[in-house]
Amino acid sequence: MPSSEYERRIAARFATFDQNGNGYIDREDFSGAAKALLAEFGTAARSDKGQALYGGAEAFWQGMAGIADRDGDQRITRDEFVGGAVKRLRDNPERFAEIARPFLQAAVDVADGDGDGAATVTDVTRALTALGVPEDIARPVAAALDTDGDGKVGEAEIVPAFARYFTVPE
Repeated sequence: MPSSEYERRIAARFATFDQNGNGYIDREDFSGAAKALLAEFGTAARSDKGQALYGGAEAFWQGMAGIADRDGDQRITRDEFVGGAVKRLRDNPERFAEIARPFLQAAVDVADGDGDGAATVTDVTRALTALGVPEDIARPVAAALDTDGDGKVGEAEIVPAFARYFTVPE
């Protein structure tokens, strides 16, 4: 892939994490994502699902910081993201999946209206839009996550897809 295309993809991935748009990724971006999901689905932060989501967000942040925060300032710049996270995650997508898993599973649980362990494609679309993905993009992405065509998305579908999206080949 040409370098400009690679850079464009990296910028999009960075922007996905930089929820508040301040130019770096930090703990507040992860807790903000959890807060947005809880608000979208009317789930209390102090509930078991809310606590699991905040715990997953913190674990995700800690994993990302461990991979990419090279100067230890508790912020990941775009350069750190490209030089640390993207390279390391490209080399080991399974590691990224494990870092993301607690948050993704908790997010699926929050969006899972009937408690069967999976969220409907409609609810995954809602979750993605709550996280800042435009609805015209969120809808087909959510549908594509339903790899077995059952109308639902579970951990087994979302975790590998998330890892693939964020492990950008050059």
